[in-house]
Amino acid sequence: MKYQNTVIIFLSSVLLIACKDQLAPIPENALQPTAVTEALPHDTDDPSIWIHPTDATKSIIVGTDKDTDGGLYAFDLKGKIVAKSEVLKRPNNVDIAYGLVIDGKKVDVAVTTERESNKIRVFSLPDLKAIDNGGIPVFETEKLRDPMGIALYTRSSDKKIFAIVGRKSGPSGSYLWQYELSGSGKWATAKVVRKFGFYSGKKEIEAIAVDNELGMIYYCDEQFGIRKYKADPALNDNKEVALFGKTDFKADNEGIAIYKKTDSTGYILVSNQQANTFMVYPREGANGNPNNYPLLAEIPTSTIECDGADVTNVNLGKNYKNGLFVAMSNGMTFHYYTWNLIQKSIDEQRKK
Repeated sequence: MKYQNTVIIFLSSVLLIACKDQLAPIPENALQPTAVTEALPHDTDDPSIWIHPTDATKSIIVGTDKDTDGGLYAFDLKGKIVAKSEVLKRPNNVDIAYGLVIDGKKVDVAVTTERESNKIRVFSLPDLKAIDNGGIPVFETEKLRDPMGIALYTRSSDKKIFAIVGRKSGPSGSYLWQYELSGSGKWATAKVVRKFGFYSGKKEIEAIAVDNELGMIYYCDEQFGIRKYKADPALNDNKEVALFGKTDFKADNEGIAIYKKTDSTGYILVSNQQANTFMVYPREGANGNPNNYPLLAEIPTSTIECDGADVTNVNLGKNYKNGLFVAMSNGMTFHYYTWNLIQKSIDEQRKK
């Protein structure tokens, strides 16, 4: 939830926020961002990182500006706006994939949900040009549509790309729909290949992340827990693989980011939205069980009530040699953190 007419005051390193509805205070020991983006016009919600194919220092962060008059924005590694999409009707979440074949050519794409039109929108990267002929309708025939969350899965066997789309509300068992993306002439198209996903009914499902190498989907059933499913629709397996984090969050469990130390190890980071922290779990599981997710650490950040996050382990240059963690913050910005800061905090807490 976002708030308007917020007054922010810094006093003795403690962030005090005066507004009609109190926002969560920043922890006194919060990590300080390496960079903060230029502010967007309306309401930031979700970021995704695109890695430049030949020069990683030219990589960009694509983020949503969630408003009826919003859009996608691209930022450089200093946080400067370098590109903007056409106007979109309340884009919510965004994800990125590489090598979607359009008109015989491989195109890197950013795909976002457009809530007020009940569509997903597809844009080429890094120029953010629409390649979807006005958008692709989702949750057709359903009474409950209102798309919110999205994550892209690239299947390792054939490099086909799939969009997993969530919505504001929906039936348990088929809350999420999975679409296979492809090209028809010069336009991106999509077809439904799967409907799945349990839902507690407590709040909503917005944050979705995919681990391509391990072939797994994670999503936040807000105020209930984090659910895990297999990603490949060809497996015809809609059984829930794991449910974790049920007692770890102050209120909403939100944005998910997966840091990959190797092809099979690393961390799953989930926003503890009303505490302004990120909860860290082992990507590979624990004690020989890939579906056992004990809490490893809680990372305090300077983000305010974070909705969305992304992370990469790629060396992006001197400030981000071991990768970059980016998170949305109330106040119309995204915060960049050098991964070294996050790793140091994880290591310190695990030694205790």
